[in-house]
Amino acid sequence: MNKNITSEQVQSDLRYLTLLAKSFPTIADASTEIINLEAILNLPKGTEHFLSDVHGEHQAFNHVLKNASGAIKRKVNEIFSNTLRENEKKELCTLIYYPEQKLELIRRKEKDLDDWYLITLNQLVRVCRNVSSKYTRSKVRKSLPREFSYIIQELLHEFSDEPNKSAYVDQIINTIISTGRANDFIIAMCNLIQRLTIDTLHIIGDIYDRGPGAHIIMDTLCNYHNFDIQWGNHDVLWMGAAAGNMGSIANVIRMCLRFGNLATLEDGYGINLLPLATFAMEVYGNDPCELFLPRTNASDATFDEKTTQLIARMHKAITIIQFKLEGEIIRRRPEFQMDDRLLLHHINLKWGTIHIDGKEYELRDKNWPTIKEKDPYALSIEEEDLMRRIKHSFECSEKLKTHMRCLFTHGSMYQVCNSNLLFHASVPMNPDGTLKAITIDGVKYKGKALLDKIDQLIRTAYFDTDDSPEKDFAMDYIWYLWEGKDSPLFDKSKMATFERCFIEDKTVQKEEKGAYYTLREEEAVCDMLLDEFGVTGPHRHIINGHVPVRSIKGENPIKANGKLLVIDGGFSKAYHPETGIAGYTLVYHSRGFQLVQHEPFLSTDQAIKEGKDIRSTTIVVELNSQRQMVKDTDKGVELQKQISDLGKLLYAYRNGFIKEKERKDKRFY
Repeated sequence: MNKNITSEQVQSDLRYLTLLAKSFPTIADASTEIINLEAILNLPKGTEHFLSDVHGEHQAFNHVLKNASGAIKRKVNEIFSNTLRENEKKELCTLIYYPEQKLELIRRKEKDLDDWYLITLNQLVRVCRNVSSKYTRSKVRKSLPREFSYIIQELLHEFSDEPNKSAYVDQIINTIISTGRANDFIIAMCNLIQRLTIDTLHIIGDIYDRGPGAHIIMDTLCNYHNFDIQWGNHDVLWMGAAAGNMGSIANVIRMCLRFGNLATLEDGYGINLLPLATFAMEVYGNDPCELFLPRTNASDATFDEKTTQLIARMHKAITIIQFKLEGEIIRRRPEFQMDDRLLLHHINLKWGTIHIDGKEYELRDKNWPTIKEKDPYALSIEEEDLMRRIKHSFECSEKLKTHMRCLFTHGSMYQVCNSNLLFHASVPMNPDGTLKAITIDGVKYKGKALLDKIDQLIRTAYFDTDDSPEKDFAMDYIWYLWEGKDSPLFDKSKMATFERCFIEDKTVQKEEKGAYYTLREEEAVCDMLLDEFGVTGPHRHIINGHVPVRSIKGENPIKANGKLLVIDGGFSKAYHPETGIAGYTLVYHSRGFQLVQHEPFLSTDQAIKEGKDIRSTTIVVELNSQRQMVKDTDKGVELQKQISDLGKLLYAYRNGFIKEKERKDKRFY
């Protein structure tokens, strides 16, 4: 607390201090709060957990969340060391991850269940004491399940090896068992351990697409205790679809059909695909649509031959509609400079070829029944009708609205947290290492100002209900963020969806990455970006996702002499052959940074029945010479400001600027 407070300082802040006095009406109240905050500053910082590009892989996501990227296993190893066998430690970890399911298995095979309960409850209490030790009692108390709050508090703060309390603690555990509450209590303790192990969760974008369970991941996040999201290009695509942008809707459906992922659309959000299925069978019923067969090897979905054919026809139908809808946006927004993506009018329908950059290419698919030579970008009456009905389905999905509100409430284009700059993909840059100025609606933006402007446009597109030019532009721009060359969420020369699908020649399929992806290897460039976003501190970093780290080819996720970390190692099964692994996650605890490299997750069922955890390799990125405390974090800065204000309030009380008041909530018993 600042002891050099002056009367002038107090008088200048008197209006604010008068308001503060309503919360702390007496010297005792203000003093107690200062004591409390000063003590909190000297606790170890909470553990932060970073995940990126989970792409709907809900089983792997939930497992990594439950095991905290191996943090719980490390805790169990530290606590029990050589006092438990490896198999016993593995069983305990599995119980902590999946208490309900594991208890069912144990109850079937365990002969002396009461004895198992007694041993296990004591083990869980020890683990819970360890993970709760870096928090105040107040914070732990707020995390406790209501029905067991008092009992857990007693067990956490009383020790059985204390002679005067030994019988007391033992009797609590014995009574939990004798009253038939052991199962419920174990579940509550396991969930509490999971919650206390991680203080803050950071999702560095791309929750959606490819995998089958993005909606399940969003359900988990919406109920998570403390998290933030830095939007990825796939997230913003879904946000655009939920806002009613037709181009985004078509892209979302195409992506789901491509990966055989109907669960998210139909089961997760109740999107009615019947109009598309009916249209596809009518128009492409005799077309084998071989180029559009779903990539079921990239998901858990299995389909019979009839369903596979229907998905392929729906996939082709929505792909052609997508190119038409995108053509409409590009033509009405010449400032997007995307005329090179207007390809339909270059198709020779008679010969089945396309003319691109002075060269003729044969098309792999020559059946284009819905494209008219006079205006190839015009939707047919049937296409307009089905898109109108699908748009209505997106706009009316209550589950989608709930998840979008969560994305907007907890999400943003970037985040600065504890000397770390988090964003999904890039900050557009020129080849010479300077920030690239991007023109948006006639005004140039770059760096932090660019990402702030884009954040505002995304919110305008979704929330603004006015029929105005600003709303119309924001609606088109939210689509541009998906595939525009100057989009910080994409930052490539083009999205070659058409070329990859219809042209054999791979030279026209190439997408040139923006300058950022090369320049970020340089420490000086990373320092410049950290300065641009106001990131301070002796150990500061940029944390990205978006581009899979191809570990199989020796690519290193740690770049720029440790200043930048890329944690997209490929959660998505579609990326496993390219990356050789199944994702990176990052753990930032009070002693430093640890990067965790994960092998593919087999299944939740195997994790429960066989105790098969994700095989992970931990890479120490950075260890601090001194343990970081709360006072070293952003929260610490905030608390120190509160302490300073409370110090001024004390001065105001003691020098007559403000009078103490009796508490209004005083109770008489």
